[in-house]
Amino acid sequence: MVRGFYNLTSGMLSQGRRLDVIANNMTNVSTAGYKAEQYTDRTFDEVMVTRIGNKIKSPYQTMETYQSHILAPDHLYTDFEQSSFEETNLPLDFAIQGEGFFAIQMEDGVAYTRAGSFTLDNDGYLCLSELGQVLDREGNPIQLPTDKLDVDKQGNLYTMDGDYLGTLGVYQFEDNQELERNPYGLFVGDGAQVNEDVVIHHKWVERSNVNLVKEMVEMMSTQRALQSAAQMSKIYDQVIQKGVSSIGQL
Repeated sequence: MVRGFYNLTSGMLSQGRRLDVIANNMTNVSTAGYKAEQYTDRTFDEVMVTRIGNKIKSPYQTMETYQSHILAPDHLYTDFEQSSFEETNLPLDFAIQGEGFFAIQMEDGVAYTRAGSFTLDNDGYLCLSELGQVLDREGNPIQLPTDKLDVDKQGNLYTMDGDYLGTLGVYQFEDNQELERNPYGLFVGDGAQVNEDVVIHHKWVERSNVNLVKEMVEMMSTQRALQSAAQMSKIYDQVIQKGVSSIGQL
């Protein structure tokens, strides 16, 4: 009976975490380049209890095995599927068609993003929302004398007179799921390689790939599961209280 409390409590905690992820996805439905997250959990299949010997701790011996349905966090997956593009007509907006990320030089290292809504800092460097400077294919910041640009599909930047200014760097990874999201919503990881087989759309941005309808359905389903677990916990509590009272009257 008491074991049921552990199962229900772990279920409520798990559904609470799932709600947090869903809420974050819905909050960023309009954030350019945002990639939706999905929370997954798992159960402990077997718990190995104790091992024999006071001095010799090997070999191990299984004394008892329990079947457990307690939920535990498994992984937070990111959906890196490319989303649709939105035309902005802003001179420093860019969208990547294909695999890869823009590289941003932050104070604590290089981070990566699909969000291509850039600006110019006080020194004329292309940057992302004051988080850091955008890097070219050689890993160097891109300094521009003006925001009036002519940009080709390879990400080469030119003045309106045809003077070459630099090339936007697009970097890819062998496995995007190895990337971690930092507190600013950018991705960090090792093993970045320049990807030249992409198309850059100037004055466009990639929209968030969050499916709002799907997130709303999952939110309602998760809330029902959370409410059911909470209600069952109350029932367990009432049953145990009655059992304790009955024992006390004996």
